[in-house]
Amino acid sequence: MILVSFFKRDIALAYRQRAELMQPLMFFVMVITLFPLAIGPSPEILQRVSGAVIWVAAILSLLLGMERMFRDDFNDGTLEQYTLSSTSLYLIVLVKVLCHWLIHIVPLLVLSPLLALFLNMTFDMYIALLATLVVGTPVISLVGAIGVALTVGLQRSGVLVALLLIPLFIPLLIFATSAVDSASLQLPYGFQLGIMLALALGSLACAPAAIAYSLKVSQN
Repeated sequence: MILVSFFKRDIALAYRQRAELMQPLMFFVMVITLFPLAIGPSPEILQRVSGAVIWVAAILSLLLGMERMFRDDFNDGTLEQYTLSSTSLYLIVLVKVLCHWLIHIVPLLVLSPLLALFLNMTFDMYIALLATLVVGTPVISLVGAIGVALTVGLQRSGVLVALLLIPLFIPLLIFATSAVDSASLQLPYGFQLGIMLALALGSLACAPAAIAYSLKVSQN
């Protein structure tokens, strides 16, 4: 029951800070809408790079909104109370990562049909893109939270976190774009989704413990 209270609290706090909540989403939309202006309106070219463009924009926008995951709790002392409470810090950080994923990914998924149409994606490509986003973006939230936890006490740590984490997401980006490319050629992409699912399950098993330990270290 107390974890449900933590979940409701984080959701409510996020929607009270609408300006910060909208920044990653607006960044995501701006990157995708400006990209065709840079490479030209050719439907073939846009279709070829559409999966990569959307995935790069998704990674950068998620990292942009990740800095505040533990920042407010650290500044007001709530994070210290979490570490001292009887509730497992492992479960608390898992709830916070889930909140981050829901708050930032659901709007991206809602906008994705329009952006896919804008980039001339076929229906099969869009289904593959949607599947990769649902399976792959939890990896970004889970692994990214480790970097945020390690730098939570630093001022303006967002750029540092991005520099540390972006190289870790290159394999995820490769398999996601490969799945979309396979869909464009009417080829099966279950292998790529399987690898991404394995990455997500591995992150779910290991990341919360690493996040909890990092938060304890950051407060010492």
